[in-house]
Amino acid sequence: MYTTILNYDIFEGLKKIKDETIDLLVIDPPYNIGKKYEDGIEDKWKNQDEYLKWLYEWLELSLKKLKKTGSLYIFNSTENMPYVDIFLKKHINILSRIVWGYDSSGVQAKYFYGSLYEPIIFAVKTKSNYTFNYVDIMVETETGSKRKLIDYRKNPPSPYNELKVPGNLWYFNRVRYKMPEYVKHSSQKPEALLERIVKASSNEGDVILDLFAGSFSLGVVSKRLKRNYIGIEKSSTYCSIGKNRIEEIEIIEEEKK
Repeated sequence: MYTTILNYDIFEGLKKIKDETIDLLVIDPPYNIGKKYEDGIEDKWKNQDEYLKWLYEWLELSLKKLKKTGSLYIFNSTENMPYVDIFLKKHINILSRIVWGYDSSGVQAKYFYGSLYEPIIFAVKTKSNYTFNYVDIMVETETGSKRKLIDYRKNPPSPYNELKVPGNLWYFNRVRYKMPEYVKHSSQKPEALLERIVKASSNEGDVILDLFAGSFSLGVVSKRLKRNYIGIEKSSTYCSIGKNRIEEIEIIEEEKK
């Protein structure tokens, strides 16, 4: 399995990727909310129109990289995602709109309901031909596994299933300081969440493209699950962190053999 880290601006990085070569595209872009990253990079545009213009330009380019059997997951804020949704509907088949919920002691809104979730869109190039390994991501059910309830609508009555495919409401804790997977990055995504995406929408040996790779947690998960990985990241500091993290996984996996 190969790992490629491309230390480029998003437009320059995408030029390095051949069209229709990617099995799974995962995008966690800046949300235009003023966060500051390493190497002087700031998540801030003059206004939302300027931000969306920038986003639409590289997003359209990135869709060309997907194979006809490829899948896409994209994160964004609750404010931006409706615009992303409308744009994507014109270019690709949206299958699920996922809500990633989490607790946050930092949200202390007093005059409205603070946001405790981030939306994720799951889409595919071809509705009739894409990867979805539902068996690999099944979760325990409340009714069947934990409460042991009987479904009396069946003849004869029988217990509810103990496992099910997750719905579109996901709950994963956010990555916090001193957690084993933590690195110094202000929008690091949990490996457990990324693992669900990778297991469901790719197979061993597939090629995953990670735009705005950041902490490179997706690279770590991809390496662990035997996928080929390409990460595009503008910050050289984050690229160095990512390289070290992935090399550590390679050492661990090699020692297991």
